[in-house]
Amino acid sequence: MRMISALLLITVLGAAQDSKPLPGDPNNVLRVETNIVLVDAVVTDKKGAYVRDLRQKDFKVYEDNKEQAIKSFSFEADSASPLASQPRYLVLYFDNSTMSFGEQATARKAAVSFIESNAGPNRLMALVNYNGALQIAQNFTADAARLKAVVTGLQAPVGASPGDLSMGLAAADFGARSMILGVRSLAKNLAKIPGRKSLVLLTAGFRLTVDQYSEVTATIDVCNRSNVAIYPIDVRGLVTAPGLVQPAQESPFKHVMYQGRGPGTGGGTGGSGGGGGGTGGTGGGGRGGSPTGGSPTGGGGRGSGGTGGTGGTGGTGGGRGTGGTTSPVGRNGGAVTPVAPTRILVPKIPETATTNQELMYMLADGTGGFVIANTNDLLGGMEKIAKELNEFYLLGYTPPALEEGKEACHTIHVKVDHGYTVRARTGYCTAKNKDVLAQTPTEKTLEGQAAAPGAGNVKASLQAPYFFTGFNVARVNVAMEMPSSSLKFEKEKGRQHSTMNVLGIAYKPDGSVAARFSDSVKVDLANEKEVAEFQQKIYHYENQFDIAAGKYTLKVVFSAGGQNFGKLEQPLVVDPYDVKKFGISSLALSSRFVKVAEADQNLETALLEDRTPLIAQGFQVIPAGSPVFKKNERFAFYCEIYEPLLLGAEMPKDLLMGVQMRVYDAKGGVKFDSGGFRITVPEKPGSPTVPFAALVPLKDVEPGTYKLEFTAVDSAQNKFQRTANFEIQ
Repeated sequence: MRMISALLLITVLGAAQDSKPLPGDPNNVLRVETNIVLVDAVVTDKKGAYVRDLRQKDFKVYEDNKEQAIKSFSFEADSASPLASQPRYLVLYFDNSTMSFGEQATARKAAVSFIESNAGPNRLMALVNYNGALQIAQNFTADAARLKAVVTGLQAPVGASPGDLSMGLAAADFGARSMILGVRSLAKNLAKIPGRKSLVLLTAGFRLTVDQYSEVTATIDVCNRSNVAIYPIDVRGLVTAPGLVQPAQESPFKHVMYQGRGPGTGGGTGGSGGGGGGTGGTGGGGRGGSPTGGSPTGGGGRGSGGTGGTGGTGGTGGGRGTGGTTSPVGRNGGAVTPVAPTRILVPKIPETATTNQELMYMLADGTGGFVIANTNDLLGGMEKIAKELNEFYLLGYTPPALEEGKEACHTIHVKVDHGYTVRARTGYCTAKNKDVLAQTPTEKTLEGQAAAPGAGNVKASLQAPYFFTGFNVARVNVAMEMPSSSLKFEKEKGRQHSTMNVLGIAYKPDGSVAARFSDSVKVDLANEKEVAEFQQKIYHYENQFDIAAGKYTLKVVFSAGGQNFGKLEQPLVVDPYDVKKFGISSLALSSRFVKVAEADQNLETALLEDRTPLIAQGFQVIPAGSPVFKKNERFAFYCEIYEPLLLGAEMPKDLLMGVQMRVYDAKGGVKFDSGGFRITVPEKPGSPTVPFAALVPLKDVEPGTYKLEFTAVDSAQNKFQRTANFEIQ
């Protein structure tokens, strides 16, 4: 087979519920209801000792820098507290993807001693491994002998025994493509377990890149909603200078949201109409102005490195600055202006943190935990964490009224006088849930339209590729497109407003419901001119749901205002998936793709709404809602290859993987053949998922129907093939 570089195929992409909880509510510590937010706070004195005699009047709570009236108060170490007798839950999370074998052995030895002294009826523990995929080695149990056997590898990973609380689907999440998202997936599944959960993250850390900030924000938000506090332990400290235990010190973070991000400095002059970038900061100046007009206090353009400095002023068009020198550590800029609620919960990095510790401090400070670093006494650090399992105050307040459907992140800051140090979660985000129309009249109307024979009066198209996340479990990515002119606008409060309600149902052959989702999408525009411009475009909608392997009928019905509604129906066949067998997901076609570093808002929105973006080779691929493309239009495809040889503890020797693309016309003639070429194999084992994306190079092809054929093979003679039909107009 002809060998060509994969780079040649991908470089072209670069061109382009209203119940009021009681003060002792055993569920989420930070719970966002329509009328109350609950947040925990740990208070220590200058010597690091816990302060236990405070009263409600000693606390002040701020949301987005505005003081809130405290409506409920309790101290969980108090025997009179409703939660005093409730079991505490602790997860030992081994980040094997960063630890050497020696560090893993030392960490597990300390864990055995910790389990011996702490596991019991009121302290249930669970064990989790991350090797590139999330694995629940042991669900919550009080059985110390069983925990120790699993930690030391003397007993194979086991699930929950009768009476144990389970962490459910997190047990096999191949969709957690990074350790950060592995923590998010775990935290999401911990939400149903009552009370405050402590997650001890044993890791060697890693360098944090700009495109991972969205993952950190989403992870902090899910942890806060699920009442999970993260306590990272830097296992590398076992062979470095002993004696320094970070939690005894005052937190170096400032509880504000920052506009500046990641590596890079504000550089020179912005592009045409753009604001000038500021002097380079460590991690760069803030973002430029918005695409429709820069904020007068907006950050400078984003550059590529540097040290110290401030952000510039965003101008009309918000151009990005350039220049500066590369900084070895990607941190937020020095003089960065705090901004109104956006979608960033990432705290500022302390100047004392090393490059590989940045994520540890972000997760700890964002969720109310602390970091153990630079100490040889790993067991001592773990014991310090155990002492904090009930040393927190529980405060409740009524949040300011939020605009319905508005997505944003809100900071929380808890203050106590007397010179004490307070650790609390940094905030929460408002985002849509998976079934926003549940139990509403709108849902009933849409259900009736789905069952009726009519197709509606709005034409639309639908694609539903799927990607496996575990044994016989897949995530379906629903992509729908329709003319924007189908959405009806009405004037509300001086603006043009439209709402599209969506209901999706996957029916089994017997007519029962296998999976469903519902959504309400609001579009607000300034005036009729903007509406006219908006309605000239194609409207793109996306959602996701999980489903077991099987044959279904997928129906998606939507209302677009007034009497306008549409209904789409198509077969959905999800093949069986055995994690021990080589395979490929569906092929998701796309005409929209962007570098991950430039897709901040799209990524943040997807992650905060618990959607998994399609990312491969540094690009985010937006699945198309139609398989029809225009002549000479650039389009690509995304898929996932599942390699079972990557599931072991060690990388298989001499593992090679190759792929080939072919395009056939309606008569079976070959219009394109890439030949076979090698693709990059993951550096570490643990997850079988290998994401892949590439352009479909069909320049000057005649209009007609075509078939894309994608084949993957490996050096163990495994082979799998998928096809997707498309049309050129």
